[in-house]
Amino acid sequence: MNVKSYDLVVIGSGPAGEKGAAQAAYFGKSVALIEKDLALGGAAANTGTLPSKTLRESALYLSGFRQRGLYGIEFRMKERVSARDFLYRERLVVQSERSRIADNLKKHRVDLYRGRASFVDPHTIAIQPDRADAVQIRGSVILIATGSHPYRPNNLPFHDARVYDSDTILNIHDLPPTILVAGGGVIGCEYACMFSALGIKVSLVEGRERLLAFMDAEITQTLTTAMREMGVDLHLADTIEQIDLAETFRARLKSGKTLTADAILAATGRVGNTESLALTNAGIKATARGNIEVNDRYQTPVPHIYAVGDVIGFPALASTSMEQARVAMVHAFDLRYKTQVAPILPYGIYTIPECSMAGAAEEELTKKGIPFVAGRARYSANARGQIIGDDLGFLKLLFHADDMRLLGVHIIGEQASELVHIGLMALNTGSGADLFIQTCFNYPTLSEIYKYATYDALGQRAKRSPAAA
Repeated sequence: MNVKSYDLVVIGSGPAGEKGAAQAAYFGKSVALIEKDLALGGAAANTGTLPSKTLRESALYLSGFRQRGLYGIEFRMKERVSARDFLYRERLVVQSERSRIADNLKKHRVDLYRGRASFVDPHTIAIQPDRADAVQIRGSVILIATGSHPYRPNNLPFHDARVYDSDTILNIHDLPPTILVAGGGVIGCEYACMFSALGIKVSLVEGRERLLAFMDAEITQTLTTAMREMGVDLHLADTIEQIDLAETFRARLKSGKTLTADAILAATGRVGNTESLALTNAGIKATARGNIEVNDRYQTPVPHIYAVGDVIGFPALASTSMEQARVAMVHAFDLRYKTQVAPILPYGIYTIPECSMAGAAEEELTKKGIPFVAGRARYSANARGQIIGDDLGFLKLLFHADDMRLLGVHIIGEQASELVHIGLMALNTGSGADLFIQTCFNYPTLSEIYKYATYDALGQRAKRSPAAA
C-alpha cells in the first residue's frame, strides 16, 4: 500500500482541528485533515456553538421578546412560531460556516480526507470512507481534535422520538407545547430560555442546588429569578427517577414530584469522541468519559501526538479550543510564535438574559483570603440600558482592596458576552480602577457601566476603615 506522509495529520475539522491545521500550514508544513462527517466544522458549526446561538437570536426575534414592555405594550410578532421558522436562520448560518471552513483549508493547501480515522500505529492513520476502500497516511505529528457528543443517561428513553439531546434537537419537526429539560448546565439553561421565549412551557430539573455553579453566585441568582419570571419551572437539587411513557411523558422526581411534558431534552454533559480511534494502537488510553489526558503543551503520553478541544475536557469552549490547537502546533514544530493559551479566559452563557464572566468570583477570593471590593453598575441607570429596555442587567467588578487592581468581571444582561472583553483586556494587562476612570466611553453606550461600577467600588473602598482597606 502506498502511504503518503505529512508533517501533520489532524483528525477532526471543528474549531480546534481547523485552526491547528491552518497554523501549521501557514508556517509551511504539509498538512492533512481527516473528517468523518459529510459536513465540516464539528459540533461548533453543526450542532453546538453556532446553531444554539443562532437559535437564541431567532427565538428573541420571532417571539418579540426584546420588545416586550419597551413601549408599555405586550408585543408578539407571531401568534404561533413553527419549527421551520425557528430553524430557518440556523440552517443559513451553519451552511455559511461550513463553506468558510472549506475555503480556509483550501487557502492553506490542507489535504482533506473523508472517512473515519483510526490509529494503525503511533504515526500511521487508517481512513475508512463510507463507500470506498480504506487508505493510510502517516504523520510526523498527529493532532487529535475529534470533539465530543452528548452523553445519554440510561434513565431517559432515547428510543422514543420525542426525547432529544443537543444534537438531535436541531431536527425537531414540531415545537411541543411543553418540554422537560434534564440538566441545568450551560446547554440546559440556554435551551430552556429559548423555548420559554417562544411560549413553550418549560420544566428544568437540575441535581445541584444552583444553576451554573461555576459562575458568580449573584449572577446565577439573578438568572434564576429571570428564568422563573419567564415561566421556566425550575426544580433544583432534584433528579429524575423514572419516566413513564404515554401520550405525554410523566417524570417522577426524587422529591416525589411528578412532571408532565410533550418532549424531553437531555442536557446531561458530553463524551469525548475517541471510541473509534483505536487509541491503544498508538499507546494512548482514554478516560471513562472518552477524554484524553494531556500536559500543558497539549501532548499526550506519546510526545508527537497532541490532543485539543472538547476531547480533552474542560473548558470545552470553541474559543479555547482554537487557542489550544495553535499553541500545540507552535510547540510541535518549534515555531516560536504563540507559546501559551491566555491565562484568563472569558465565559459566555447565551441564556436570556445573557451572562458572561472573566477572572475570579467573590467566592473564590473569599476562600483564598484575598481582600477585595465590589463595584456594581446597573443597566437601568445607564442611558443605553434605558433605551433598549433592559432593567435587569448589571456589571460587577471585583478589585483588589489594596491597589484596586481588577480581579474579576461579571455581567448579566444584553450584550454581556461582548462587554466582558473590556474587562478581560484589563485583567490580562494587570490594569485596575484608573484605566476605567481615565477612559472616555462613547455616550450613550452600555460600555459606560465600567466607569460607574468603578466609581461604586472606589466609594465602597472609601467607606472602609484604614485597617480594612
